[in-house]
Amino acid sequence: MRIAVDASRTTVQRVTGTERYAIRLIQALVALDSGHDFVLYFRDAPPSLFPDHPRVARRVIPFPRLWTHVRFAAALSRDRPDVTFVPAHTLPLWFPGPAVVTVHDLGYRHFPEAHPARQRLYLDLTTRHSARRAAVVLADSGATAQDLSLFYGTPPAKIRVVYPGVDPPPVGDLAAIRAKYSLPERYFLFLGTLQPRKNIAVIVQSYQRWRSAHPDDPAGLVLAGAKGWLYDDAWASGLPGVHLTGYVDDADRGALYAGALALVFPSLYEGFGFPVIEAMHCGAPVIASNTSSLPELAGDAGLLVDPLDVDAIAAKLARLAASPDLRADLAAKGRARAAQFTWERAAARALRALEDAAASGG
Repeated sequence: MRIAVDASRTTVQRVTGTERYAIRLIQALVALDSGHDFVLYFRDAPPSLFPDHPRVARRVIPFPRLWTHVRFAAALSRDRPDVTFVPAHTLPLWFPGPAVVTVHDLGYRHFPEAHPARQRLYLDLTTRHSARRAAVVLADSGATAQDLSLFYGTPPAKIRVVYPGVDPPPVGDLAAIRAKYSLPERYFLFLGTLQPRKNIAVIVQSYQRWRSAHPDDPAGLVLAGAKGWLYDDAWASGLPGVHLTGYVDDADRGALYAGALALVFPSLYEGFGFPVIEAMHCGAPVIASNTSSLPELAGDAGLLVDPLDVDAIAAKLARLAASPDLRADLAAKGRARAAQFTWERAAARALRALEDAAASGG
């Protein structure tokens, strides 16, 4: 069959989790050598991320605004693929034939105050439309699948949970990374955008409580990531032991994980928490929320905690700081757990969804 793929998000300059998902899943789908033909549609000149393949065609269709709903839709109307796949954006308002779309999370429904009003309205309208129009919806986790049914009435039979793959971050020179970011030798780590949904204030409060109870332990708290929407300087500014790195280069992430006593990730909501699996790949123990998708990801390889319970989080910090044996046990379990999240597995499940959608006729 002929599969049309919206590859427009693969050409952005600063790649985030959504763009990385699109790039890696498209690469993995092509690598399956399924016998199907893929047509990749780009808004800008395609990157060298997609090597030449006899069953892959590239179409560059520039357009300044409303690319999805005007230019991409027109191309689909002309080309009439057997199925359309949109991995990292939204479906056009009108186009022919069946489609598959990935919905990564519905965090804007759980925490509307963490999104600008215009962005929240756009996300709500486009996700509602995409979930209704698609023949099959891919959800990054069981938690996202439940949210689709809860908020938009999407039938469970229409949803496929397809966990993304997570590539092991390269672990570079830890001493060089410590020097680059002025980090202490012992530290707890949070890695991600600093915004309310990531629960930064509670992470810092928990660390301060642990630090007060263990004044002889010099371990710091590293908040690694750019400041995001609604960041509040009062969360961490000037507090003893707290280190803010700013935006972290992708090449540095592995060493940050590998050098940490633990990844502290009690996020309020995650459709899929990539840092949890990345940390496990690098041998870092994980403290994660017992809510949203995080229990699915961590399994028995992490310490789960109520994300609003400062005392409970501080107690987890104390356990890990004091017990090398526990850290080693969790590191071993984490590596085994992380190995289950591969792009080959994700692509195989996504391909079955595409085949089923094409067979359904829309």
